[in-house]
Amino acid sequence: MMTFKVMTTFMPPPPVSTFLSFHPLDNNIIAIGMEDSTIHIYNVRVDEVKTKLKGHQKHITGLAFSVNLKIMVSSGADAQLCFWNMDAWDKRKSVTLQLPSGKAPLGDTQVQFYSDQVRLLVYHETQLALYDAAKAECIRQWMPQDVLPAPISCAAYSASSQLVYAAFTDGNIGVFDADSLKLRCRIAMSVYLSQASSNSQTVYPLALTAHLHEPYQFAVGLTDGSVKVIEPSEAEGKWGVLVPVDNGTQNGWTATSSTNNPP
Repeated sequence: MMTFKVMTTFMPPPPVSTFLSFHPLDNNIIAIGMEDSTIHIYNVRVDEVKTKLKGHQKHITGLAFSVNLKIMVSSGADAQLCFWNMDAWDKRKSVTLQLPSGKAPLGDTQVQFYSDQVRLLVYHETQLALYDAAKAECIRQWMPQDVLPAPISCAAYSASSQLVYAAFTDGNIGVFDADSLKLRCRIAMSVYLSQASSNSQTVYPLALTAHLHEPYQFAVGLTDGSVKVIEPSEAEGKWGVLVPVDNGTQNGWTATSSTNNPP
């Protein structure tokens, strides 16, 4: 077993931290999302909070950096995204997710950059969305429907960023094209759960991560405590085939624009 040491301990609660992310260009800088909706930019070397960012109304649920755009994107339980300059830490823009009619702006929102560090995957229980982070604009949106009607529990890009894996609270998993958010295939709960377990409606993925190098392999952590690693059969080799459609509203996606709020 490898030995380790605690390098430092800092910022005792309250409030508690709810999301952490290292600065991609300076590992002495940590962005710390807090339960009180603020984001602390902390310098480990000098043991100091350099600045506190305020833009959310509820606790922070996600942080993602783009070195190419020199921005950090934060997401919160208020269904909002904030775009911050990495140099001065000022807010460029805030964006409110487009939610279904009558849906309260609640629930965790997560963010992950595409490999080009321009397109941004955003997921909330009500939707998958793709944003052009340079413009802070939503360019694609998919909402649960048809064979995948349940709320989204977790999602992530594949290793190649060509696919999006999304899990749902009914146990289904969807594999989507990362450019169009068109559904490639549905993985039923019975595929990865035993017959005995599949009778339970409470077992579903709470966490999902894609393999770092294998584009068609991912793992899910389930509500029963188990972890499953999933990949297509050798005969198939990949997840589904994308069927082109003429109408952009078919196959579960729509092009859309987001509601932008000035800083």
